Amino acid sequence: MGRVRADDHEHEDALVRKAQRALTAAALADEEEALAAVGPDGRRGELPDTRGLVLLLFGACSAMIASLGDGGARPVRVQVLDETGEEVSIDQATPPMRTAVRTLLAEVHGNPQAAADQVEIALANAAPDEVDSVVLAALHWTLRLAVECLERDLPVPDWIESIFNEED
Repeated sequence: MGRVRADDHEHEDALVRKAQRALTAAALADEEEALAAVGPDGRRGELPDTRGLVLLLFGACSAMIASLGDGGARPVRVQVLDETGEEVSIDQATPPMRTAVRTLLAEVHGNPQAAADQVEIALANAAPDEVDSVVLAALHWTLRLAVECLERDLPVPDWIESIFNEED
């Protein structure tokens, strides 16, 4: 395994700070500001940090799902809802929602490469509003899972928990 360079840590720290800004804005129901924290309008799909941010969020979601599911002892159900709030199969969901669910499931099942592939395909082929939908899904799911974990006294990644402490 290669050495970890200082600039790798700096990039990771910058990505975490960007995710924190986006999560804070999403928690305040300011989706425009949340998306602006990720990158310029219409270019998010072209930005390398978008891929990293989405994978960072879904990785955190996966860890929190594992906590909520007691390491697999209690399954956690993922539901896909349509615009009216009705549950639909993943195949009936919009393309961005399918990408988000498949990415999350890949992370949950310990396959980060498949998760990265899902995000890469989405970013390469999706329209800007579809990229925004994937980013917003990752943000909203991260927030919901963090709240659920905090309410149950379960672990939440420190960098996510800190945004809830700032709101106090």
